[in-house]
Order: sequence, then structure tokens, then C-alpha cells
Amino acid sequence: MAMMDWLHGWLFYHGHFLGVEWGWWKVVGWTGNAIFSSRFVLQWYATEKKKQVVVPGIFWWLSLTGSLVLLAYSLFYKHDSVFIFSFAFSWIPYVRNLIIHYRHAEAHLSCPDCGTRCPPNYNFCFACGARLTPKVKASNPSKT
Repeated sequence: MAMMDWLHGWLFYHGHFLGVEWGWWKVVGWTGNAIFSSRFVLQWYATEKKKQVVVPGIFWWLSLTGSLVLLAYSLFYKHDSVFIFSFAFSWIPYVRNLIIHYRHAEAHLSCPDCGTRCPPNYNFCFACGARLTPKVKASNPSKT
């Protein structure tokens, strides 16, 4: 019984779940924090799976989403200049990294024999050894 009283006292400190006075903006703030924090778990998982440092595209999406949600929380609820300033510009490198990520993904070559996606600077498929043909960029007609 003492264990249950301790647990109840810890979970519902002063009658509030986890001692937090919950409201709409508190849920938004905690959701943004959870999204932003989940990117580290995802990056760790991807790195462990590949056995090399990997930053998947979803990392940047979680970074962007989490920082924008936390910016909204700091602007509309917290009204704290430290919070506002810390998230006001953090979205810029996340957007830039997403642009770079998708440009790089589009530049990959597909092997004509096995269909493996190979990096853009490869001459041969790393899976089957077939010759890769580079993508031809559309040229702009020259003005005369």
C-alpha cells in the first residue's frame, strides 16, 4: 500500500499529473519537445544499423517540425524572449539540409541491370558491376 501511495504522490504531485498544470499550450510544448528529442533516437538507430554515422532525411523533418512547434509554444504561451530567440532562426539550417538531402537523392543513378540506386559519381553499380550511364542535364538554349 505504501508503494501505491508513493507512486500516486509522485505521478499526481499537488493534484496535477507529474506536477504540471496542464493546458492546451502545455500539450503543444511537450509535443514539440517530444518530436524534437525523438530525432536523436532515430539518428542513433540509423547509425547503429549501418555501423557508420548516418543522418537520415527524417532527422531534418523532425528537427524542423519540433523547432516550429516549440517556436509556436514560446510565442503564444511562454512569451519568453530566450525561448523565442532560440527557436526563431533554428529552422533555417533544417530547411537547407532538407533541400540538399533531396537534391542529392534525385542525383542518384539507377542500375539498368539490377535496379540498385548508386551514388551520382559512380561509374559502375556496386551491387552487380554493370556500367552506369550518368544522367544528362537539360541544357538551356543559348541566346543569340
